[in-house]
Amino acid sequence: MKMGLMEYYKPIIVMLGCQLLYAGTSLFARIALLEGMSSSVFVVYRQFIGFLLMAPFAYFSRKGKDDCCLNWKSFWLIFSLSFVGVTVYNNSYYMGLTLVSTSVASAMCNTAPAITFLMAYTLGLEKVGRSWGSFAKIIGTVVCVSGAAVMAFLEGPKLLQVAVGVGDDHTRLIGCFLIFASSCCWSFTLILQARVNESYPDYVSMTALMCLMASLQSGIFTMSVAPSMNVWKLTTPIQIFSCLFAGMSSAITFFTQAWCVAKRGPLFSALFQPLCTVIVTVLGYIFLHEDLYLGSVTGGVAVIIGLYIVLWGKSKDNNSSTEEMIKKTLDPQICESCKIDLEEPLLPEKTSKNDD
Repeated sequence: MKMGLMEYYKPIIVMLGCQLLYAGTSLFARIALLEGMSSSVFVVYRQFIGFLLMAPFAYFSRKGKDDCCLNWKSFWLIFSLSFVGVTVYNNSYYMGLTLVSTSVASAMCNTAPAITFLMAYTLGLEKVGRSWGSFAKIIGTVVCVSGAAVMAFLEGPKLLQVAVGVGDDHTRLIGCFLIFASSCCWSFTLILQARVNESYPDYVSMTALMCLMASLQSGIFTMSVAPSMNVWKLTTPIQIFSCLFAGMSSAITFFTQAWCVAKRGPLFSALFQPLCTVIVTVLGYIFLHEDLYLGSVTGGVAVIIGLYIVLWGKSKDNNSSTEEMIKKTLDPQICESCKIDLEEPLLPEKTSKNDD
């Protein structure tokens, strides 16, 4: 009985740990960026440390496997995925994180499922019918995007005032735009991920390659915008610790997130995402002295509500598709045809020759 309860609660405990790691990464990165560290340099160090941690696992997982080879098509798909889903996504996110609070950045990341639905519908990968699930996905998307707009354009009065602010309206607007752009990149990554998985289904090796490619891509970007070698220096202990923590977090959350998705499905993992926003908001107020505004809190709540509406609509559509497939499988006409086929002799020609 105790083992059964442990197996039930283990994915929940793992997902809580993942959200703590995500929150810690955002908070430590925010501190390092406020100390003057370049956001693009932080991305390079984070991805390269993630590659160093993933490389041994990728090597031993590939050992003795010849069924999954890296051809040119797989290489360019992984290269594109790492460019959009890691390089552009992380650089946009951490550049935005220097201009807005961690709570605003974390809340706006919850718009990713709604943006993914819009992109998938535009590309014809998601269908909208006359069902409660489709209606919920549309309403949830509108609520998510509206909440993000409120966070970007309507600051409102301060709910909790502390000593340090996060910048003026102009910088907050640019920061929100960058965070929203990173969410769009992540949504496109989720759509592109399916094609990459079909071409190269070795997920551990693929992740290591993505980390390596992203570190090289981000390194080229950093050298083009900031050619001085001084930007690569880590001048404080918190900057070094932030890079190490971010790289370790990337390696750990990859395994744990994949394990939870395999155990309970993607919807279960997505339900824990807003918890990171709550953790970041509380810890950011306590340790980083970030102000809380009515517009940010209201927009963040709207984004989280919209997220759950979209997830509910998606699960409703999935259940409807499953029920329809089961009905087709149990169709009496299909069962009758199967029965008739089974009553026929397996080798009628051979049987007729023997009769002759």
